[in-house]
Amino acid sequence: MAKNLLIVESPAKAKTIEGYLGKDFLVKSSYGHIRDLVKGDMGIDISNDFSQTYEVPADKKAVVAELKKLAKQAEMVWLASDEDREGEAISWHLYETLGLKESNTKRIVFHEITKPAILKAIDNPRTIDYNLVNAQQARRVLDRLVGFELSPVLWKKVKPSLSAGRVQSVAVRLIVDREREVNKFNSTAAFKITAQFTTGNGKEIVKAELPQRFEQAADAEKFLQDCINAGFAVSNLEVKPAKRNPAAPFTTSTLQQEASRKLGFSVARTMQIAQRLYESGKITYMRTDSVNLSQTAIDAASAEIRSAYGDKYHQPRVYKTKSAGAQEAHEAIRPTYFNQHSVDGDNSEKRLYDLIWKRAIASQMSEAIFEKTNVNISISTRKEELLAEGEVLKFDGFLKVYLESTDDEDEENEDNNLLPPLTKGQA
Repeated sequence: MAKNLLIVESPAKAKTIEGYLGKDFLVKSSYGHIRDLVKGDMGIDISNDFSQTYEVPADKKAVVAELKKLAKQAEMVWLASDEDREGEAISWHLYETLGLKESNTKRIVFHEITKPAILKAIDNPRTIDYNLVNAQQARRVLDRLVGFELSPVLWKKVKPSLSAGRVQSVAVRLIVDREREVNKFNSTAAFKITAQFTTGNGKEIVKAELPQRFEQAADAEKFLQDCINAGFAVSNLEVKPAKRNPAAPFTTSTLQQEASRKLGFSVARTMQIAQRLYESGKITYMRTDSVNLSQTAIDAASAEIRSAYGDKYHQPRVYKTKSAGAQEAHEAIRPTYFNQHSVDGDNSEKRLYDLIWKRAIASQMSEAIFEKTNVNISISTRKEELLAEGEVLKFDGFLKVYLESTDDEDEENEDNNLLPPLTKGQA
């Protein structure tokens, strides 16, 4: 029998981790939470400092029985659930339910499933973080309290079997309030004038716009009639240098947003795919609010950028999380190996990994350099002037990575903003 029992949340991780640790370790899965608040009543004694009553669900009794047996036979039990509130609560529930003792129980965490990360975690164990456990319990209690109080209202007013959530209920209220504001708003129509000019040089087009709007259709039509036989010329040309910095690596929320916008993935689908990528050792842990990268990751990204794109494309950056409650000990979502530009797997895994790789590698690349141009175009028959705005890309920097992607909507926007070379007085 193995001397060490290591318990993870997911069975997908177990075999990989066991291969890293060798014959002295037996790696088993808890299959997520092993107990929850009792069903049938609230499971919370509000008058007794919100104390909770937990039970092991029927579908987890066999898992608990096996883990109890293995824990008694092991010299050391390692709790290796994820390093977030839910993961910490799982470790605590395991500790309590299996009857573990502090003398032969260790808590370890890792952000990626690689051999160095697992061995480092084994060398640096800690105890259960009860601040995280209490945070998870507070959320669970709120879920139950809100659900028990509000769900019957939904059953009565909407339809049976609906449940009210701690977050969704507040979000619905915000949406309703905003919708009421929208309904009260009295919109007014305005007419916008846009123009396209050719420079006489091939297919070059300058897109311009009248800054002001016309409230009356007759005024807009009069302006257009006046422009039919008018002469147009560049009356002023202003060129300024501009730069654009790369975005920080992904957090959970920014990954969900980008995957929705660029790949058309739902939040649930994004997290399911990210979970598979994490459990197969391809990316770091996908539930994080940190934009921080470890020094090891920064060094690996640096080596890959220099190798793939050259020294001028490399600019190391350290990002700080703005959120006051973020945990800087965590890392942003990134590839475990930056030299792997793509991965095996189904098409959705390949696409999401590609997005994560590009965002992470771009965060350590040079800024993009532009010339920002504002062009005033005079109209011989009117006092108003048209305005064209655009930019010329001088050095692509981090955009070199994004320009390789067919999913990046910003590429289309950049094409629309490009201006051909112009001179003052040009007609």
